[in-house]
Amino acid sequence: MPPSLSPRTPVPPWYRQRWPWLLIAGPAIVVVASMITLWLAVTSDDAIVADDYYKRGLSINERLQRVERAAALGMEAMVDIADDGRVRVALSASSHLPEAHPAVVVLGVAHATRGGLDRRAELVLGPEGSYAGSIEPIGQGRWLVSLETPSWRLPPVAITGDVRTLKLRAATPPKVQ
Repeated sequence: MPPSLSPRTPVPPWYRQRWPWLLIAGPAIVVVASMITLWLAVTSDDAIVADDYYKRGLSINERLQRVERAAALGMEAMVDIADDGRVRVALSASSHLPEAHPAVVVLGVAHATRGGLDRRAELVLGPEGSYAGSIEPIGQGRWLVSLETPSWRLPPVAITGDVRTLKLRAATPPKVQ
């Protein structure tokens, strides 16, 4: 009999040895990581991916036409948002058409990456000539702020940090020669 297999040296069972556990650890870690990944995929929001991407693509031309209309009307706006969510907008236009001075405008504050944080508020024209309303308070982050009506839209302005006071302006339309 060889000396390593002598009857005096007991062989421990497999579960008391190191090597089987080291071999089992790799696949066990992969199974746990897979379960965590599955849980994250099911519970987290994938707001960046749109279900109606085709319809959104078709609406781009409509939005561009409304931005061009705002430029043609010479629209500008100063937006003030207080800490408590009160909003005041001073709107000016080079045009005297009724659509340049509507009774109601819509302020949109969209989070750059998380659609669930987006806010919209209808602002009503007050007796002093500015628009007023309220919106849910906005925290830190990257936000896109826009102002619109059914006939025109001021393009969004990107703001990083606190949204307090900003100026929205329509781009000057290109001259056709």
